[in-house]
Amino acid sequence: MNMTHYMSLLADNQPWNLILFMAIPVIFAETITVTEFIILFTKNLKGPLRAFNRICSILAGLYFTGVFLYLFPTAFVPLTANGEWHTWVDVVAVGFYLSGVLFLLPLALLDLGLIARSRSEESKLKLHFLLISGFLVVAHVAMIFGMINPEIMGGMAGMNH
Repeated sequence: MNMTHYMSLLADNQPWNLILFMAIPVIFAETITVTEFIILFTKNLKGPLRAFNRICSILAGLYFTGVFLYLFPTAFVPLTANGEWHTWVDVVAVGFYLSGVLFLLPLALLDLGLIARSRSEESKLKLHFLLISGFLVVAHVAMIFGMINPEIMGGMAGMNH
């Protein structure tokens, strides 16, 4: 079975790529989400859980920005320039994975106090929730499309199979 480049990345250099590119970002996102729910339900916008949530958000955003800065020029650009995508499924998997930076970087910037400074705490928490939710959506789309065998999905003009 052929694999998408997303799945190949995770399968190579076991277990390190799986840990670095999947486990760490997803564990951060799930931790942020669970603590976010507790914060929302208890309405406790201060305290150790919110501090932990903020630390995880900052670390996740900075970490995933590093992943993006590494993978975009070393994987996405060469695959595109050389026409090496394994059908449109491959583009969707890698594209959605990398788009996670559009959610996690602003999450870090929000908790660092660099954006949305004039918003109320409740408004910041809503934005926080939307950003982590957005990351979870694109990460899951990437995972789903990443697991598809690109051979069964048909070709795309200009792509090598």
